[in-house]
Amino acid sequence: MSLRVVADTGPLNYLLLIGQIDLLPHLFDGACVPRAVQVELSHRDAPDAVRLRIAGDPDWLTVCPDPMIEEDALRMLDEGERADLILMDDRAGVGAARARAFAVTGSLGILDLAARRGLIDLERAVTRLRGTGFRRRPALLDALLDRHRAEMGASDRGARDILEHDAEKEPGSPRPSRDPAQA
Repeated sequence: MSLRVVADTGPLNYLLLIGQIDLLPHLFDGACVPRAVQVELSHRDAPDAVRLRIAGDPDWLTVCPDPMIEEDALRMLDEGERADLILMDDRAGVGAARARAFAVTGSLGILDLAARRGLIDLERAVTRLRGTGFRRRPALLDALLDRHRAEMGASDRGARDILEHDAEKEPGSPRPSRDPAQA
């Protein structure tokens, strides 16, 4: 199920910097950015990769009018037809949105979702993210990677167990390899 999202500068900036912006149209029906976000991403001080991509006006990205103040932005979203999810990294903004019961995720949440859907190599994406100005505690990034490694290990073991069980049920069936790369 795809969602409609309203995106703030942070997640768009970091996804552009790590070469993963094309995840958004695979994960969501589309993204709307306030005009101020578009201007910020297009500013001459923005990284070239960010500025050039936004100037290309991706078809999955639409620009919506700026609210007068932050509270107006949340009121606009209250109407329920604007977005299913807010993409935002700013802690204060995330807190305000969650206090109003909005679904919010940031750059890490997007990468997590994409990895769970098999769209990216999370280790590689996080390595690239660490090379940007992304500011989160290293322990948080490590915990995300550890959780994914554990889940992937459990998933690989589960697939091997199913294959082994199926092979045991059929006489003469070859036993599956213990190496998931060969399975």
